[in-house]
Amino acid sequence: MSLSEKLPLIYQKLLEFYGKQNWWPGEGIEIAIGAVLTQQTSWNNVEIALNNLRKANCLSIKCLQSIELSKLEELIRPSGYYRLKAIRLRNLINLLAEKPKPTREELLSVKGIGFETADSILNYLFEKPFFVVDAYTFRIFKRLGIYNKEKFDYNELQKLVSQNIPEDVELYKEFHALLVKHAKETCSKKSPKCNECPLNDICEKLVVY
Repeated sequence: MSLSEKLPLIYQKLLEFYGKQNWWPGEGIEIAIGAVLTQQTSWNNVEIALNNLRKANCLSIKCLQSIELSKLEELIRPSGYYRLKAIRLRNLINLLAEKPKPTREELLSVKGIGFETADSILNYLFEKPFFVVDAYTFRIFKRLGIYNKEKFDYNELQKLVSQNIPEDVELYKEFHALLVKHAKETCSKKSPKCNECPLNDICEKLVVY
């Protein structure tokens, strides 16, 4: 089976098993904020931080530019690494204030904004066809025998996926969300639930830790 046949099949199996995920939670600037806050933490922690910002009426470029950094740190503390993330968030917001529709290169020029964060913003906020890959994608595709490299190369894995599925923003969003769901609930890092896996019949079961 070719990759151009296998990847759509994986998507369809995951969609039938888990249903639509309808990512990304939130609208507008909240998506960009969430993309920064979710670095190295769970979405549950991000939701608490976003709710703090919401209560403080600070889910806007104007507020995020003007609020004291110490106050911003306190509001986003639940997301972890709050001092570092406050600086990254301020830098990102300054870019978005200057360039409301930034390019990938412009996003990547912001210190602390890597490929995954930049592409999440482009795909989920600006509706641009950038498929987001991450450690979850690497784990699943490694086990499936699709990606056989020892180390995770973001751009290489992104290219592999993008070249073998239709270029469609909604498809990119949903496929990424389904892969995250699958990695967390079934294809976990340790003790994957292979007997319950919707991809069992097409998986080479190459366990990666």
